[in-house]
Amino acid sequence: MTNSKSATAEPATSRLDLKETEVGSVFVSNYPPYSFWGEEKLAEGFQALNSKPDVQNTLGLYMHIPFCRKRCKFCYFRIYTDKNSDQIQEYLNALATEVELYSRLPSVQDRPLKFIYFGGGTPSYISVKHLKLLAERVKAVLPWDSAEEIAFEAEPGTLTRSKLQAIREIGVTRLSLGIENFSDFILQENGRAHLSPEIFKVQPWIQEQGFEQLNIDLIAGMVGETWDSWKDNVKKTIDYDADSVTIYQLELPFNTVYTKMLSESGGEQIHVANWQTKREWHQYAIEELQQAGYEISSAYTMVKKGKKTNFVYRDSVWQGTDMLGTGIASFGHMNGIHLQNTASWADYIEPLTLGKLPLKRVLIPSAQEILVREMILQLKLGWLRTSYFKKKFNADITDQFKLSFQKLADEGMLTFDETEVRLTAKGLLQVDTLLPEFYADKYRNSRYT
Repeated sequence: MTNSKSATAEPATSRLDLKETEVGSVFVSNYPPYSFWGEEKLAEGFQALNSKPDVQNTLGLYMHIPFCRKRCKFCYFRIYTDKNSDQIQEYLNALATEVELYSRLPSVQDRPLKFIYFGGGTPSYISVKHLKLLAERVKAVLPWDSAEEIAFEAEPGTLTRSKLQAIREIGVTRLSLGIENFSDFILQENGRAHLSPEIFKVQPWIQEQGFEQLNIDLIAGMVGETWDSWKDNVKKTIDYDADSVTIYQLELPFNTVYTKMLSESGGEQIHVANWQTKREWHQYAIEELQQAGYEISSAYTMVKKGKKTNFVYRDSVWQGTDMLGTGIASFGHMNGIHLQNTASWADYIEPLTLGKLPLKRVLIPSAQEILVREMILQLKLGWLRTSYFKKKFNADITDQFKLSFQKLADEGMLTFDETEVRLTAKGLLQVDTLLPEFYADKYRNSRYT
């Protein structure tokens, strides 16, 4: 492994290389932007749920577990750090009720689940008792024994040997461990709840359970990171020997602790690495992991060569699957319509006690917007096959978006022809900044959430 920065990292500058990490930067997970979703189309949302599904489309289930030991200073998700055991059980009862209500609807009834995703927050925060009761109720109405993937997010400090056993017993196949960093100083500075001893303590327990896939998450550019600490991070990541490694670059969405600190101090209280530095760190990690036997699976993810490693949740969502988004503030997609739940604790739980779904926002995308959504999300893989869009949408994307593709090609971000679009190494490192190039005019330069 190299000890220099990066043999091929390219600190090239362009209109897309922002000097500093700006407030409002986001990881793009949907299109059109959430800020355009609203309440005025709720009736159409319920109508979609009460309609028969497209039999060619698959179905997945996302369950949001919004509890954490601490709030990370860069976190913008809907989470709670102050709920006791009774309140957690109250929420999980509501979550199970929501799934039960969905299971009776025409759009869901008798459909097999392709994937289940326990997201957060920190799903591993809840007790074994809570987890087993939730799984029992959900599986009673939406069985998942034949699902291709059951994914579960975990924070090292919340895991015990018995909890990992319970996670495996309910059928989890893919455990995603939110390590983020191996440095105790950086973990503490960024508000993470765990420290490095907990990361290594759980390693043999995870191995005992024989999960089909162990993924670990890293974040390039956490406050306090240096080249030396990042190199140590990458070395420890390789030594951890996970099946896949997902590397994010620190963003600064609205409504985070760090964002507030920056706005109040003019940036003097903290220093967030600039985009060029984060991309160089990211590229260094890619190269070191490649030398250690990993290969690129997406702009963010490296996987072990020769091991069957699937990302059913990711690939299904990026190909327009139907997905039940359950839990507070969760979003889903059913019968071509985007749906999101209310983001208030009381407004989420109270309707469910009355047998009503807690939907808050809806967006009905046009056929063109559905096409663009799948195209930009799949671009995160690093490549697109034009035949997919021709078959599904009867669209020639390299002709329809020729000007945008050519513009990005001229900037060295990608190459394209009539059969394929492929990001360059430079484009792969900043893919989220490229995607607005394909947005409709009304969505450009708008708030994402």
